[in-house]
Amino acid sequence: MDIRTIGTTPLAVTQFGFGGAAIGGLYRECTREAAIETLQTAWDAGLRYFDTAPFYGFGLSERRTGDFLRSKPRETYVLSTKVGRLLRPVPEDQVPDHSYVNPLPFAVDYDYSYDGIMRSFEFSHARLGLNKIDILYVHDIGAYTHGAEKNAVYLAQLLDSGMRALDELKTSGAISAYGLGVNEVEVCLDVIARHPIDCILLAGRYSLLDRSAERDLLDVCRKKQISLVIGGVFNSGILATGPVAGANFDYGPASEDVLTRVRAMQEIAEDNDIPLAAAAVQFPLRESVVANVLIGTAKPSSLTRNMELLKVNVPDAVYAAVEPFTVR
Repeated sequence: MDIRTIGTTPLAVTQFGFGGAAIGGLYRECTREAAIETLQTAWDAGLRYFDTAPFYGFGLSERRTGDFLRSKPRETYVLSTKVGRLLRPVPEDQVPDHSYVNPLPFAVDYDYSYDGIMRSFEFSHARLGLNKIDILYVHDIGAYTHGAEKNAVYLAQLLDSGMRALDELKTSGAISAYGLGVNEVEVCLDVIARHPIDCILLAGRYSLLDRSAERDLLDVCRKKQISLVIGGVFNSGILATGPVAGANFDYGPASEDVLTRVRAMQEIAEDNDIPLAAAAVQFPLRESVVANVLIGTAKPSSLTRNMELLKVNVPDAVYAAVEPFTVR
């Protein structure tokens, strides 16, 4: 599998990687056995970049990812996790509902400060059972998650002291790169204007359907030599399922406008005898600042099916034809 570098760092990742939210039980339960089998399927397919987070199953995804990777030679893979949330033990009847099924018994507290980031980094090492993390992403900073008023407080916390923690970790060699792991473009531009970063894990905003990142972010990333890692290539499912009843877009039911756009895209794909999902999963890597596309699932069969999509030849004419139907 081809590799691309992260920013100006010497760190290189395979162009496709494994996203660990689903093995933490996102939306449906995932057993430990299924998680390990899925991770092994990813490894066998050539994926050597693995992304996880404390939030995914409230520690469950990190534990399972670490259990799997512990037997692999450390120099053969790249691992990222996230900071910005701290886990706090609570009774089972007080575990919050964040769409994870049977997570570990913790609540989640936001903390983007120097101390919060350093504590999160140490706790992640313990959950992973590994002594090296390559990339740290600041998780879900932005108004999309917090609302404008709360985010102003959290962003000040990050810029006033949290970034210093990330700088120290990188300078010491404890990590090789850091950046943001978010679902919105605006906060990326805000942070980049005030502090240098290496990379952005951007979910759902540079896809075949949603091209929000094209307005300003791609140009900024090119100029600043910031790499993008793309998550959510199917935009919560609709680009994989097509515009069927109950299709989801951006973590909720798709609107009629989105369904109409995807119907048009699907007709174009069918006219060219290709699955729409193949165009979706291959699309982001057409852009040079994109270093990696994450594929997230808790089923080996789904991962295998998605990897088969990489073998489909998608003509340039298809991408040109679907562009008028994109969300910007």
